[in-house]
Amino acid sequence: CSQSLQYYGSFSVFGVDTTTSFVRETDASLIFAMAEAKASMKNSNPFVNAMLTDLYQVSMAYAYWTINKHEDHAVFDLFFRKNPFKGEFTIFAGLEECLKFVENFKFTPEMLEKMKKKFTWPEKFWTWLGTLDSKGVTIYAIEEGTVVFPRIPLIRIEGPLAVCQLLETTLLCLVNYPSLVCTNAARHRIAAGEEKTLLEFGLRRAQGPDGAMSASRYAVMGGFDGTSNVAAAIEYGLGCKGTHAHSFVTAFLSLKDLKTSEILTKDGKTVDFVAKVQAWRTKYGRELTNEGELAAFIAFAQAFPDRFLALVDTYDTLESGLWNFICVALALNEIGYKPVGIRLDSGDLAYFSIECRKKFIKIGKEQKIDYFSKLNIVASNSLSEEVIYDLNNQKHQIDSFGVGTNLVTCKTQPALGCVYKLVSIGGKPRIKISQEVAKVTIPARKNLYRLYNKEGKPVIDLLKGSEEKAPKVGERILCRHPFNAQKRVICIPSKVEPLLKKVFEGKTLIKFPDIKTIRDRVKAQLKHMREDHLRRLNPTPYKVSLSSELYTFMHKLWQEGVPLSEIS
Repeated sequence: CSQSLQYYGSFSVFGVDTTTSFVRETDASLIFAMAEAKASMKNSNPFVNAMLTDLYQVSMAYAYWTINKHEDHAVFDLFFRKNPFKGEFTIFAGLEECLKFVENFKFTPEMLEKMKKKFTWPEKFWTWLGTLDSKGVTIYAIEEGTVVFPRIPLIRIEGPLAVCQLLETTLLCLVNYPSLVCTNAARHRIAAGEEKTLLEFGLRRAQGPDGAMSASRYAVMGGFDGTSNVAAAIEYGLGCKGTHAHSFVTAFLSLKDLKTSEILTKDGKTVDFVAKVQAWRTKYGRELTNEGELAAFIAFAQAFPDRFLALVDTYDTLESGLWNFICVALALNEIGYKPVGIRLDSGDLAYFSIECRKKFIKIGKEQKIDYFSKLNIVASNSLSEEVIYDLNNQKHQIDSFGVGTNLVTCKTQPALGCVYKLVSIGGKPRIKISQEVAKVTIPARKNLYRLYNKEGKPVIDLLKGSEEKAPKVGERILCRHPFNAQKRVICIPSKVEPLLKKVFEGKTLIKFPDIKTIRDRVKAQLKHMREDHLRRLNPTPYKVSLSSELYTFMHKLWQEGVPLSEIS
């Protein structure tokens, strides 16, 4: 926890870290309580418990119990059917919260009393429900932060039928949104490029507090550099970044609103800061810029001389905001401080960023200030993956993007669509058949392997029955499309990676990595993917295949399960 205390003393403004007295203003007991919660395997959201389920899960558990089927050994797969955002990849996220939920799974006496007031079931059922826990459950899962694809099991859940059934809704809830946001963030990172700073600004537009907290966490996991969300930054150890709003600028009418004209220099001397700013204003002939805006910038610089970054579009970006910033920035530089940059929140972001950069370069040369040409230009204002690509095409000069609404709401696709299907019971494989081929499930307890080509790129995810031998490097492997008999390929892998690992057996078996570790994994995973799988337009679908044995078995079970119609 001492490390946590040290970390929370760090505050950032768009990539520039400075030390603040944040911890001194924060109740240290809160930080210790958060550390204790993490150590005790509690979920981030207190609503995550056994009652966070759909009624039909409890109804099925009751039906299983009445016919004495509740203890049958079952295997469920959690997977999705289609990649989001018209892409061909997804990032798996939410595993930590899933395992914490399963570890704590229990209908407490308090929960049962509340449920009894709402639902009517025999007292013996309530008593039995109160005895349930996850000690008989085993879970295999893919590592959080892994690039994944449709139909592969992200999580395989094994154990007593009733308990596994009761886990379904909550597990889906804990995977769907995190994976969606994490994928959305990763796509924004690809659009922006590695050298740009990405900031999550979605708190005020998110779907409630839990949506906001989850969005901050999983956006950073997917590739963002930080968040404006103070609570999420503290809870999850994220970089916290931000400056000021338009209201701060409009709160000042003129220089008369300033309570003092002075500022302390780097060496501790008091100088008339307003006079210095006014001198630069006169030198460049900019006495007609908005005076209230200038006063706001001076006040903000007096409060944060080491990290002065101003929002410049309140009145007129190029004729007022930019020049007011330059005059204050030059005055700061004169007394030993280094300003950070500007934020653009409206208008033609590409054009404004280019014009502002030109002015910074010119002023830097005139005043012989080397860093001035590299001042940070931050852009916000309804940014999205598509907008960032458009800005790239216009050769923008933006260094940092603040993305809010379109990131946290996943506006272009608000749901991933994970499903949870029974694939085996009592050791017997089960299949769900539908007139929609996309909804036919892949039966049986399965293992999953990622096969790599000779260039070290993943090319196929291969599903094999759990009784089959694992594929080997260098062997010729027939890989078959689950539904199309004509789509098949021989793969000779240079590397075989088992993806499903045992993570829970009555208790959690793994140590949870921190967000930075998962973020690095996402970055490494995407780096090793073929570019045609990641491109924005017409990406190449990644191959998810079955072994020849599993394909044959699946189609035999499929045929047997469809009633034979008779025509006369």
